[in-house]
Amino acid sequence: MMRIRIGSGGVAVLLGTPLWLAAHAAGAQQTAPSTTPLPPVPPAAVATADDAPLPVPTDLVRAHPGGLTSDAVGARAAATSWNARASMETVRGAAARVDEAWASFLPRLSGIGKYTYLSPFTPPSLTFTLNGMSITTPGFPLIANNFLLQGTITIPVSDYLFRIDQQYTSATRSEEAARWDVVTARSGSAANGKVAYYTWLRARGAVIVAVQALNDQKTHLRDARNQFAAGNASKADVLRADTAVSSAELALERAKNLADLSEKQVRVAVHAPDDEAFVPGEDLDAPLPALEEGLKQMTLEALASRPEVKSAEANADAARQQAAAAKAGRYPSISAFADGIVANPNPRYFPPAQTTFSTWDVGAQITWSPNDVLVANGSVKDDASRAASIEANKNNVRDNIEVEVTQYWQAVHEADFSIDASTRELASAEEAYRVARELFNNGRGTSTTLTDAETDLTRARLDLLNSKTDARIARIQLEHALGRDTR
Repeated sequence: MMRIRIGSGGVAVLLGTPLWLAAHAAGAQQTAPSTTPLPPVPPAAVATADDAPLPVPTDLVRAHPGGLTSDAVGARAAATSWNARASMETVRGAAARVDEAWASFLPRLSGIGKYTYLSPFTPPSLTFTLNGMSITTPGFPLIANNFLLQGTITIPVSDYLFRIDQQYTSATRSEEAARWDVVTARSGSAANGKVAYYTWLRARGAVIVAVQALNDQKTHLRDARNQFAAGNASKADVLRADTAVSSAELALERAKNLADLSEKQVRVAVHAPDDEAFVPGEDLDAPLPALEEGLKQMTLEALASRPEVKSAEANADAARQQAAAAKAGRYPSISAFADGIVANPNPRYFPPAQTTFSTWDVGAQITWSPNDVLVANGSVKDDASRAASIEANKNNVRDNIEVEVTQYWQAVHEADFSIDASTRELASAEEAYRVARELFNNGRGTSTTLTDAETDLTRARLDLLNSKTDARIARIQLEHALGRDTR
């Protein structure tokens, strides 16, 4: 953002605050007649090259059909925002974690396929006694080729109650928080784009004011030369007027550079190519809607609507659900299982034989380790502290939102008041300049008085320009503070 100020003999622009322009400032030199009769002004001499007035480029801020508007800039800035794109990738990661958590609800299926070749050897014989007689038989036959196919299904019974649902809820809440972060990024980019748009218009308006200020200084130079020729002014008056012209020319060049820079900022915000024509599409003198809601009502609306608050709430809930899931580590784990086995030889077939044989089994098991309790206690405390930290930060965000709403609500009212005051200021400055010039041309005023009147006139033009810009920028910032631009 940028702001304009008065420099010696012209217009100066500063980076750092918002800018804007009043289109009607182009006609600032057309004023009402004075209420005090003054002697007629002698005809001006023919303008020389250094005091010839420049055409005032009022087209710089004139609205063109199909031209660029703040809403269009905001929409394009939101759609092309790199911050929003980075947040969208975060959403994709969060969505993948939701899918991962959902898969935990499914019974776990696993399978084994195995082939083993055993090294050959002579099995030992078996000796046993029957009716007092010792009988020796050959050992079991050696089966060198072994095949095994086994499928297992495991159902984590206790995890369904204490872990899986909590982890799934945590993942979905994290995804929700990530989506609110995308909304935050897009609305922020849109608001910044709109501010950049009005900054651009203000900078273009500053060029108009700078041209008007330069023309005033050139008129002063021409009048000073005429009065010097008539013996009513000194050479110092002419030289001072010439110096003011040079200063105003420098201010005009700076204003042009600033207008080019602000246009580049708009192009970067919407990622537009350099060959795309930018012309204003808004009438900067159009009336602005009045604020109807009170400060308290707006504050409540902002606290209920801002995506930052909703993101913090979702993240805090996700951390609490993670803490609940971690508590499952304190308790025994119960699971049911079933196996299907096709093997050759089958280990359950006795005596072993080179035969493919199928078997199955079902069962349940309970496991527990005191080490798991220690690990779970640490995880629970970690997740609980993270949830508390997010809650604290959420309250900090809420405090900042209340300040933001108050600040921009006051800024809107101040800018609206400033428009009215600046309008009256400009009317008075125009009349004061007209009178000071007539007095100077009739030998009844000094060059210093006329210079002061010119400075006051330029300041009044800029004050009105800044007031109109500030009123629009303040409304953008207030809309953003209220969360209305997220809808």
